[in-house]
Amino acid sequence: MSPPTKSNDPSSSPVDQDVPYGVRIAAAWAWRLGLILLVSGAILWLLSFITLLVIPIMVAALLAALISPIVAFLRRHRLPKGLAVAVTVVGAIVVITGALTLVGRQMVAGFSALRGQAGEGIKQVQQWLSSGPLQVSAADMDKYIGEGLNALQNNSSSILSGALSVGSSAGHFAAGLLLALFVLVFFLLEGERIWLFLVTLLPQRARQATDGAGRRGWGSMVSYVRIQVLVALIDAVGIGAGAAIIGVPLALPLGVLVLFGSFIPVIGALVTGIVAVLLALVANGWVNALIMLGIVLLVQQAESHLLQPLVMGKAVSLHPVAVILTVAAGAGLAGIPGALFAVPLLAVCNSAVRYIAVRGWEHESGPPGSGNPGALTDTGSGPPMPTALRDIRGVRARRRGAATRAQSTDETPSSTRENNQ
Repeated sequence: MSPPTKSNDPSSSPVDQDVPYGVRIAAAWAWRLGLILLVSGAILWLLSFITLLVIPIMVAALLAALISPIVAFLRRHRLPKGLAVAVTVVGAIVVITGALTLVGRQMVAGFSALRGQAGEGIKQVQQWLSSGPLQVSAADMDKYIGEGLNALQNNSSSILSGALSVGSSAGHFAAGLLLALFVLVFFLLEGERIWLFLVTLLPQRARQATDGAGRRGWGSMVSYVRIQVLVALIDAVGIGAGAAIIGVPLALPLGVLVLFGSFIPVIGALVTGIVAVLLALVANGWVNALIMLGIVLLVQQAESHLLQPLVMGKAVSLHPVAVILTVAAGAGLAGIPGALFAVPLLAVCNSAVRYIAVRGWEHESGPPGSGNPGALTDTGSGPPMPTALRDIRGVRARRRGAATRAQSTDETPSSTRENNQ
């Protein structure tokens, strides 16, 4: 299609007529994209003031996407919805707490047994510093230790303020954890009704499209969480099995620690990797520690650059490059929370935009949520059906009836139509 020529409309200005077509299109795209970026930045800036509320809600949404299939399974076995949610949440808390307790006890017992080897390892390090290429004598080490102690004493106020900030962060973390647990319970109990209430806040003509787009986005989030669990399991099995093969003690609790640490971007992998290497160093020496370091790097690099982009991208309909760039951008903009929530947010937005672009609500043949098995459906008893849901279903029923009548008219044989005439 050739670009239009100069318009003969007398209302158009001479400047518009003289500006090339490509420049006008570029300008139209530029101000629209600029407005989108400006609004997005303003929203992120406003949300940064209420992170104590936003992050727990997003964590609760991820957890609800993870354990909602368990609630649905219990509901299919005729368990009341409230009891199913209680059993699922309490069971998840018990499993996580028990696993962490097991890891902590075995780690403490293991390090107690390795205390003698740790002392021997420290002596070997000191001997290597004195007789190795650094040539650090005992007097020099005592001098460096004294200077370090003096620096700690001189900066005691800064250290105290840092400790207070860590305590404040721990308090915020505990408050956020309780809030996330509270929101999770209500997401599992009344997630459908909460969503429909939000839909009613929109104009009536936008409700059906918003409902369908939201449900497609929720399905993508469910897929993301399930794949993330699979990736964490592969990390735990890879590092734990590698530690067991080379003879590193506490391989089982190390694997459990890696499993939970994989859900914390960047920091989790770093901490669990350091613990694995230190265990190998204390128990078996430098060579074994270097081998353990190679295993950790190999598993983590394969997971982050091969497994996660390929499997995760396929599950949430995102290209592997998009997954990597999204995690990097989220970490750069918002740190650990940004890296954690970047991919699920992009997956939700991608599914919602695709649904709206193809006007998927016009081709659906069932009530809201029927085409998405990952949606949280409210199958329990409760208040009457909201007006928004009745409106959406009524519009769909009328459209299906019109489509059926049109199809039956088109399928009528020509001879029959001629006889009727």
